Amino acid sequence: MNDWQPSASIEQLRQRARLYRQVRAFFTEREVMEIEAPVMGAATVTDPFIDSVTAQCAGRSYYLQTSPEFAMKRLLAAGAGAIYSLGKVFRNGERGRKHNPEFTLLEWYRPGWNDHQLMREVEALVLRVLPGLTVTYLSYREWFERHLGLDPHRATAGQLAALARERINIEAGEEDRDFWLDLLVTHELEATLGPGLTFVYDYPESQAALARLATDAEGQTVARRFEAFIGSMELANGYWELTDASEQRRRFEADQDKRRKLGLPQYPVDEKLLAAIDAGLPDSAGVALGMDRLLMCLTGASSIAEVLAFDVNRL
Repeated sequence: MNDWQPSASIEQLRQRARLYRQVRAFFTEREVMEIEAPVMGAATVTDPFIDSVTAQCAGRSYYLQTSPEFAMKRLLAAGAGAIYSLGKVFRNGERGRKHNPEFTLLEWYRPGWNDHQLMREVEALVLRVLPGLTVTYLSYREWFERHLGLDPHRATAGQLAALARERINIEAGEEDRDFWLDLLVTHELEATLGPGLTFVYDYPESQAALARLATDAEGQTVARRFEAFIGSMELANGYWELTDASEQRRRFEADQDKRRKLGLPQYPVDEKLLAAIDAGLPDSAGVALGMDRLLMCLTGASSIAEVLAFDVNRL
């Protein structure tokens, strides 16, 4: 039995250490402060497509955090300024070539910035690690129109379903627009991305999550969020952050309603986060970047297990 040995080679672990040094140097140069966010929380994300890991401690139930976002926003509201976190996060049930339940996330926030300014900083960081990559920016609308010939913001659920069934072998019932949009992205559009770094921005209003809404040049309400890809692999997800506590509560409640309809467990809403937003979350942009995936791109690894000291199968 050799399953006591690490998943990654020792050289891969050296590469990880070098990558961490590069990242910390990048933010030191830009005067962004590193913070340490708690791994456990009394509340967690309500997103219906993210499942949290629970933990018992001193007779109470806690959640291993899926992101340091909530704690970092509380620090922003307290006046911390530009901050970043480099640490472990957890998502239940996520296992596969690009997924491990425990993974490393780099997350940072820039007060006074919007999503487009932050995209440029993500670009600068990635090119520091992977120099020579081509960089492309395109809107979510351009992505769909260029490759699928329809406007994703105005197409009906029926139109999206018809297109998906025409192009993808899938059995599905009467699903909502976001189901069909996500299906077309994962099964059709991600494969169209070139080998370099691509930013897709201005997502549908219904996929805003914790991002603010705005009107684009065509008069369409869009979510001011972006995703960054290297090749067809998603690397980062960023927002021009929502600063309205009432709207944030409404979105949490909508998530909870969707979780109920899907038969998923209910998670407590983070009241401390809502209090921080209400007290005055500064206008800011934030992004979360998967460090294990960045390391995969840097080293040419085909599986996340190759860059982890011990993946879930070796615990």
